[in-house]
Amino acid sequence: MIKIGIIGYGNLGRGVELAVSQQDDLELVAIFSRRGKNGVTPVDSTVTVEHVDEIPAYQGKIDVMILCGGSATDLPEQTPEYTKYFNTVDSFDNHSQVPTHFETVNDIALENNKVSVISTGWDPGLFSLMRVLMESILPKGETNTFWGKGVSQGHSDAVRRVSGVKRAVQYTIPSEDAMNKVRSGQGSSLTTRDKHLRECYVVAETDADKAEIKENIVSMPAYFADYETIVHFIDEETFERDHSSMPHGGFVIRSGETTKESRQLIEFSLALESNPEFTASVLTACARAAYYLNEKEDFGAKTILDIPVRYLVNKPYSELLQKFV
Repeated sequence: MIKIGIIGYGNLGRGVELAVSQQDDLELVAIFSRRGKNGVTPVDSTVTVEHVDEIPAYQGKIDVMILCGGSATDLPEQTPEYTKYFNTVDSFDNHSQVPTHFETVNDIALENNKVSVISTGWDPGLFSLMRVLMESILPKGETNTFWGKGVSQGHSDAVRRVSGVKRAVQYTIPSEDAMNKVRSGQGSSLTTRDKHLRECYVVAETDADKAEIKENIVSMPAYFADYETIVHFIDEETFERDHSSMPHGGFVIRSGETTKESRQLIEFSLALESNPEFTASVLTACARAAYYLNEKEDFGAKTILDIPVRYLVNKPYSELLQKFV
């Protein structure tokens, strides 16, 4: 049995607990949280819960630690720190900072004979793999990624930080017209605004200025200013009824040509009812791969691009050949 630990128990940590329970070669040893034993209620009440201060005491008792914190402040500190003691997996998703994160973690993993799979999930993660695979097959062409329809946790958090907002959620919606242009090889002229719509549902504080809230949202740099953004104001009962789930998904599309007469199209898509549960499932599969890589002494930081597909699944290679090839 591969022994798993979870650091952080929000939506993603809960998803990892559920994912581990579906795998017959993985065993959840403990959940670690800043809230401690009394602040976390696991799905399985028999699972051990510890304060994060107890993590060092589990050296040698956990094979792979899955880190379920946020990319803004948690993972840049936690992944390097805990990779000193454990093989780790994280979902660091700040795309522009991935190379820096990789280099930092790689140095520590090599120094300590550990494996750290970083920036996995579905984007970065599965979508990253698809973009590389598609371009390797169709070197002459272009790749476009569309996200949604789904809840963007980062953008939702940005809306909630606007003065006067009590609760909020933001949905990223891909443009069907833009996707059709990409599929037909006409995507090169598309702008950021052309490709996605952002739709916000906001519960305002009593007596808040809704016009001011809307203006502060649609003009927000880096989040909404470059997009067509719609803001709906709703009551709390409607929010609770209609906007409590966390769906997401998206598309990676590469349109290319093998000759001038032959246009080719590759498309990969996801439709997720629970973004965190699906992301957690990818992290859990990568935890198995981290264990196998460590067993082969292939130490260092890794991304999903470095993992042989057969390491992700608990099946003999002979069965994979027979069933999937």
